Amino acid sequence: MALTALDRRLLGWSAAFVISQANIIRLLGPVAPRLAEIQTARSARDYTAILDGMTDSDTARYRSHYYPDFVHPLIYAVALRTGARRLAELTPLSPRTQRVLAAAPVISAAGDYAENVVGLHLLSHREHITDAVVRTTSAVSVTKWVLALGALGYLSQGFVRVWAGKLFSR
Repeated sequence: MALTALDRRLLGWSAAFVISQANIIRLLGPVAPRLAEIQTARSARDYTAILDGMTDSDTARYRSHYYPDFVHPLIYAVALRTGARRLAELTPLSPRTQRVLAAAPVISAAGDYAENVVGLHLLSHREHITDAVVRTTSAVSVTKWVLALGALGYLSQGFVRVWAGKLFSR
């Protein structure tokens, strides 16, 4: 079976996602686990404690990840939307499911951008770290992850079903 133009775009955007994610992980290095802690902090005190626990080198690594992370949401949103379009070509999806799979990556990416702007700002302006800001940013982070991973999970199970159907129908 030959790859369609949409298959090639999906493969390209998926590869770009993997490369982008690997680069962000590389930049973060040993600080990577702190990212999840910061993104899910429940209070200004917790957020500040995480930042205070970083050395100057750790903080520089953490700050450096933001710059490629201003491109990363676009990459994963396009990859997920392309995957949704391809899955819809291969198997029937309700119009509602198609709308959700089209919207979820965009909303997730928008949340990621907002989170990045706030996070980068708070690194330089710690006096702006408040419980309200931290809780709001954490809510945006969790929502971003739920939407992106939910879309990925739905697409993954859909593609597995399509591929299994093709494999076992031979």
